[in-house]
Amino acid sequence: MGATIPTHYVADRLWTAQGWSRDAGLAVDDRGYLVGASAAGAERLGHWVLPGMPNLHSHAFQRAMAGLAERKGKSDDSFWTWRETMYAFAAAIGPEELKAIAAQLYVEMLKSGYTQVCEFHYLHHQPDGTPYAQPEAMSLALIEAAREAGITLTLLPVLYMSGGFDGRPLTPRQCRFGHDVPSYLRLLEALRAHENEKLRIGIALHSLRAVPEQALQSVLASDAARDCPIHIHIAEQIGEVQDCLATRGARPVEWLFDHAEVNARWTLVHATHLSAQETSRLARSGAVAGLCPTTEANLGDGLFPLADYLDAQGTLGVGSDSHISVSPVEELRWLEYGQRLSTRHRNIAARHQGDSVGETLWRAALRGGALSAGLPVGELREGARADLLVLDDRAPLLAARDERSVIDSFLFAGNAALVRDVMVGGEWVVRHFMHRDEERIAARYRSTMERLAQQ
Repeated sequence: MGATIPTHYVADRLWTAQGWSRDAGLAVDDRGYLVGASAAGAERLGHWVLPGMPNLHSHAFQRAMAGLAERKGKSDDSFWTWRETMYAFAAAIGPEELKAIAAQLYVEMLKSGYTQVCEFHYLHHQPDGTPYAQPEAMSLALIEAAREAGITLTLLPVLYMSGGFDGRPLTPRQCRFGHDVPSYLRLLEALRAHENEKLRIGIALHSLRAVPEQALQSVLASDAARDCPIHIHIAEQIGEVQDCLATRGARPVEWLFDHAEVNARWTLVHATHLSAQETSRLARSGAVAGLCPTTEANLGDGLFPLADYLDAQGTLGVGSDSHISVSPVEELRWLEYGQRLSTRHRNIAARHQGDSVGETLWRAALRGGALSAGLPVGELREGARADLLVLDDRAPLLAARDERSVIDSFLFAGNAALVRDVMVGGEWVVRHFMHRDEERIAARYRSTMERLAQQ
């Protein structure tokens, strides 16, 4: 058989790393990658075509508890009190529930403009900590959910070993998260057998408080850690910084850089509380600051030092984390708005006169998200995945917008849905605002939630 003839498209305006390209041709091969193309005789996509956004941080199961932790508790509410609510909710979720929740979440991601997701997955075992008969059952539920929805997945199984910097054992509510190093490496090996064009397996170290130093070093020295993305929660909370100082004599990011070779394969999720020196070291390393502004706001975490980090040429991306919002627009909008509220100035992300805030943030998040995913995404160029968004050029919010203003209008001009069509790996998964399997996946999700509510 001969080679499959690529499918050809043309965009009136195509967003590239250099800005907008006019009447740009795209061709998609049978693996879902972009190859050289001519605009002649091609199917016209639409007026404004953008690369799909990678979502660099997700805990899929938490989508189902969004809105359930917003009542005042007996004490001052914080991340730590929210975490207890999350533990209780997680105890009710098995593989079928996780698949239903994740598939619904991934449909929502696609419709909002995310075409890839990094799933930071620690819900491994049965609620009492006993492994499932198939130890990777919960991971496979996520893989199947991503396949159903049509989103590209970087699955990051989490190593979670201790309940604090002092090495205390996991609590009963944490037992289903736990592995020792050998069983964790076996899990990675089993999951790598499933890798394909739309699935990448990486490594997640839950946090410095949950991974003792010797275990961290053992994983990083293993064959499993070669040439794959590495993610870690770090410096999210002031309490975490204080505990790290007390037990390890250094701030979390400082300690990590002193004990590991942190480079562009790493994503430091949150990294909220940084000293000036840590900000500079993170920027110089090429690692990605994984920012989740809506979750960080919801949990009262604090604000990332965005201006200093951008001035140091740091790399960043965004994720929806606990999914109290599932929208790259809102993550980027609140990344900027948090800085405006803190400084009482405007246009913080645009570091030079005449720069666009929206273009600066969208470009940065595409690049950082692609590094976090460990996949050729985030760009519409030859050799990259054919992951793209077509904006609704009939939307009133985009009326009379030109190349200088359309990205800023997309991010800052309202809350109407502007993502009309979505392609992932050359396949249309959203057309005219509707996901290809939206009704079935939503019906299963509703049934799952009703069943969980009765437990």
